[in-house]
Amino acid sequence: MIGDTIAAISTAIGEAAISVLRLSGPGALEIAGKVFRGRKDVAQLRARAVHLGAAVDADGAVIDHVLLIIFRGPASYTGEDLVELHCHGGVLVTQKMLGALLHHGARHADAGEFTQRAFLNGKMDLTQAEAVMDLIHAHSTLAMRAAHEQLEGVIGREAEAMREGLIQVLAHIEAYIDFPEEDITPDTGEAMIARIDDLRARAAKLLATSENGRILRSGARTVICGQPNVGKSSLLNLLAGFERAIVSPVAGTTRDTIEEFIQVHGIPLRLVDTAGLRESADAIEQSGIERTSREVERADLILEVVDASVPRDLARRVAIGSESAARRIVVLNKSDLVRDASWDDEKGIAVSCATGAGLDELRAAIRDLVLHGGPLASEHPVAINARHKSCFERVAAQLEAARSALLGHIAPEFVAFELREALEALGEVTGRVDVEQILDVIFSQFCIGK
Repeated sequence: MIGDTIAAISTAIGEAAISVLRLSGPGALEIAGKVFRGRKDVAQLRARAVHLGAAVDADGAVIDHVLLIIFRGPASYTGEDLVELHCHGGVLVTQKMLGALLHHGARHADAGEFTQRAFLNGKMDLTQAEAVMDLIHAHSTLAMRAAHEQLEGVIGREAEAMREGLIQVLAHIEAYIDFPEEDITPDTGEAMIARIDDLRARAAKLLATSENGRILRSGARTVICGQPNVGKSSLLNLLAGFERAIVSPVAGTTRDTIEEFIQVHGIPLRLVDTAGLRESADAIEQSGIERTSREVERADLILEVVDASVPRDLARRVAIGSESAARRIVVLNKSDLVRDASWDDEKGIAVSCATGAGLDELRAAIRDLVLHGGPLASEHPVAINARHKSCFERVAAQLEAARSALLGHIAPEFVAFELREALEALGEVTGRVDVEQILDVIFSQFCIGK
């Protein structure tokens, strides 16, 4: 409940140099004062300054020497009085610190409850709250940049601007319903349709970034495929920087897909090493080969590895459709050996998985393909997530319905209904409407203490 004082460990559980515990709520200073022993009472300490003292348990025994920082509401992360206690990072010390806070009346915070309170107290909108989790889970430089943009309110501001424009259109329609003698002239009707079209275009622009959001959060699915023994697993290990996949001269060693998350030039990639393509009577290996074909079909990026030291007509190439071909990079492996002349006209990147030669060129090719005309449109994408996408799709659909109703001279009450539905969907983006169920889903994904 919002009136409770909550406490939690905000750093990861385990041995470390320090641990940080947080208190937030109306009783934060009082509870901290029962645990902290310093030169002055906690209520008299200066906010936003570091104070040294001791933390004691319920019996008055010293748990640890700690640092205390006070953030008085509303100028705090949660908008409430908030206290941080920094202690040594032992598991037992940290747990005893938390136990002392709970003993004196704090409640253990739920997952994401500190950020949820920040949202409920108007410190951030819902898109910014989600960006906190995106920042925590960012696996790449681009994902981190996108999370920072969202945390700064880029998506929220755009949604609010659309909402204000939609309110003006709806107000005009509802004024006409209330005062029918004030007829809407053709010019006014055309102007309203133009404003609805502008809102539809803005929704479409945001919807176009949903694929960026998927890739930034989950990584561009990058399938490494080719014949057995051409160096697929070696390439995965080389890109990953460690021995992730088993490398063996025995054909058919890789029978199932192997995945590893990496970043290349700040781009998140989910590498998928697949079974080698060949004829096989082994049922397990054949199942792996079939899975390879499915992975190629749904890949964002395809790295087709070939052995450039053998004649090209002996290579069994991966069957790739015209759409997938634009997402393919041919990796001419074994460049440390003499290249067969039949590969001279093949457009690809010469690499040696044995020596690492050509790896920088391959990384550059991956960057260029993904960023320029590929899965990511730019280096600084504004990336909506799946929830935003659902909301903006509803906005677009309701605006289209309202537009059709206007053009069809349908009763203005129907137009107003569609516009109200669009307005509600926009409100859900930033949390301006009652979205208790949505809040429960979003904040349940946070770590305790955040």
